[in-house]
Amino acid sequence: MNRRVVVQQWISVDGFAAGPTDETEIFAGVPEETDRRSMELNEALIPEVDTVVLGRRSYEAFVRFWPTDLAREVPVAPLVNAVPKLVASTTLIEAPWGDHAPAEVVPDAVARLRAMRAEPGGIVLVWGSLALMRALVDAGQVDELDLFVAPIALGAGTPLLGRPLGLRQIAGEVFPAGGAHLRFAVTG
Repeated sequence: MNRRVVVQQWISVDGFAAGPTDETEIFAGVPEETDRRSMELNEALIPEVDTVVLGRRSYEAFVRFWPTDLAREVPVAPLVNAVPKLVASTTLIEAPWGDHAPAEVVPDAVARLRAMRAEPGGIVLVWGSLALMRALVDAGQVDELDLFVAPIALGAGTPLLGRPLGLRQIAGEVFPAGGAHLRFAVTG
């Protein structure tokens, strides 16, 4: 079976992937129980993932946490640290990941993912990285949106998508503490 590209994002209930100031504003509305459940869902997903893709800014944020002692108590951390990674960047030369295998830097992520999708393999998971996600959507290289909905309305910010996109819901879960997990197949 050929690889599938799955984009995973946190969004607000009003559809913003980042607030007026930055992307961390969404997380002000995420209860601890909801965050814990999102980690459990990723713990189940990551064994199917053969590559994680990050944009440069997401990489810089992730590398300050996941391969460090700060993530020691997070059950999903060993899986996050072990999965092979690509970093989409035209400015980075290398992308170390603490004591783990470094990420591979790719200047043209769209071309790289297009080639990867034609090969057999598991899931290619894109974390965060709005500009990268949008470029992949525009190039028709995304198979699924995996969305965590934070129980917060931001009122303004950066919308998840910049254009209409056909979707078919394939799964969903409402979190008792607030928020939801929704999965959509991209249909066009």
